[in-house]
Amino acid sequence: MSTLVVPPFGDEHYPTLGPQVVDWIEEYLVYGPGELKGDPYIVTPEFEAVLYRAYEVYPQGHKLAGRRRFKRVAISLRKGTAKTEKGAILSIAEAHPFAPVRCDGFDANGDPVGVGVKSPYIPMVAFSLTQTEDLGYAVARAIVEESDVVDDFDVGMERIMVLDSQGREAGKIVPLGGSPNARDGARTTFQFIDEVHLLHLPRLKKAVNVMQQNLFKRVGADAWMLTTTTAFDPGQGSVAEEDMAYAKDIASGKVEDPRMFYFHRQADMGSPLETKEDVLSALQQATGGETWSGDLDALVSHYFEPNTDRQYFQRVWLNMPVAGAGLAFDVVKWRELSNPDYRIPEGADITLGFDGSRRKDATALVATEIDTGFQQVLGIWTRPDYADDDWEMPAHEIDEAVQHAFENYQVALMFADPPYWSEYVDQWAGEWGDKRVIAWWTNRPKPMAYSVRAYHEAIIDGDITNDGDELFAQHIGNTYRQDLTIRDEDDKPLWILRKERKDSERKIDGAMAGVLSWDARGMAIAKNIRAPRKRSGRLVSF
Repeated sequence: MSTLVVPPFGDEHYPTLGPQVVDWIEEYLVYGPGELKGDPYIVTPEFEAVLYRAYEVYPQGHKLAGRRRFKRVAISLRKGTAKTEKGAILSIAEAHPFAPVRCDGFDANGDPVGVGVKSPYIPMVAFSLTQTEDLGYAVARAIVEESDVVDDFDVGMERIMVLDSQGREAGKIVPLGGSPNARDGARTTFQFIDEVHLLHLPRLKKAVNVMQQNLFKRVGADAWMLTTTTAFDPGQGSVAEEDMAYAKDIASGKVEDPRMFYFHRQADMGSPLETKEDVLSALQQATGGETWSGDLDALVSHYFEPNTDRQYFQRVWLNMPVAGAGLAFDVVKWRELSNPDYRIPEGADITLGFDGSRRKDATALVATEIDTGFQQVLGIWTRPDYADDDWEMPAHEIDEAVQHAFENYQVALMFADPPYWSEYVDQWAGEWGDKRVIAWWTNRPKPMAYSVRAYHEAIIDGDITNDGDELFAQHIGNTYRQDLTIRDEDDKPLWILRKERKDSERKIDGAMAGVLSWDARGMAIAKNIRAPRKRSGRLVSF
């Protein structure tokens, strides 16, 4: 078993409300939907240890005496360990007026005295509003309805209202989707965000950032945030991936953040997974002290079925950060090849790749320095989340970016995918030469497949470097491979790029522009093509 606990258990002794919180949960709350629904909730030893740590407070004599030690608590466990139920349980405790979740001074032994939160506001957030209602919020609603504290709440489909002694509203739990706008002004006292490995889109990460800022609005409420997740897909840049990286930086001493508690458990990365005994052992490692639920024998057998996505199995059931099957490029290697401090100097010989849509997804312009193989984003334009049907890409701004590239660099070739932008591609060819601006149709399977293969091999071999642009990296990590029936000269299958699914919000246009720019560089080198110094009507800057 492999764990990452930051700060580690036993590092220092802080007084904690944990025992009181555990006692309250076990006295008043029950299990949510499932075989144990309605039975008294029993806190497992491991969850108890997490709660003891999560509810630590600063001791007497400290300048922050009685206040919570941690503003953020992040828990990463395998699928099937009732993470969502844990978040629901804590959301209810944090909402109840008499649950001992905040310190109201210390007793004669120096132990904190627990009290409830006044006027609690508790958002429960997931990848989408539907997921929140179907999972975390629905679990919280079911627990309240089956528990002894049901009379202290007014339970509805859109909120769980806390009632005071006279039946008036005294706080609430609400489900929220992945939009930051819904809570820009929220004065939260506790917030629960589930499955943060799914939060990798810019708008969703922005939502989490907004929620973190909300924690500082109500000082007296001592607000904090709980996130739960299974392992992330490496390279996507999700909230879960960033949390682990931050925790590792804290553990190594690179940064100091005494306000975050991080708990992650997984099977050992080096565990063999060749036999059923191996897989069973790995599952037990990933389970730790948690109670197993589900058909274990069937799950072990499922790992060896021919159509099982084993990378996905390892990620969700063994909680191992493993890249998903079918990804087109190694985005972890891509990030390792980044050099954010370098920029292509003006006047350098470059090639350009251009791909995108006028109304949907994104449009990207990527430059490759011919001499070094360094790729730099000259622009990625993305459709806003809430754009209306009439919205279009800022064509004037995109045109200016292309013109700037030709005027400030030595552009040997530009490969541009013409659909949606044909009039602009024709215009650029007219201005800068139809032998330099090439309409490169990406809907041709075989040429596209060879271009994609060359890009894939350049990343694997380390021949390509990049500017570290985060949006570019996300597009690289969002691309999946679509196998073709045609094969190469070595009888190996060829493949092209595709989105995860047709309606996916995960954009790949930056990756496609990168492929085209790299392919143009290959042609420029092979045919010794360099930009002319002079073009009728325009002079290229040096």
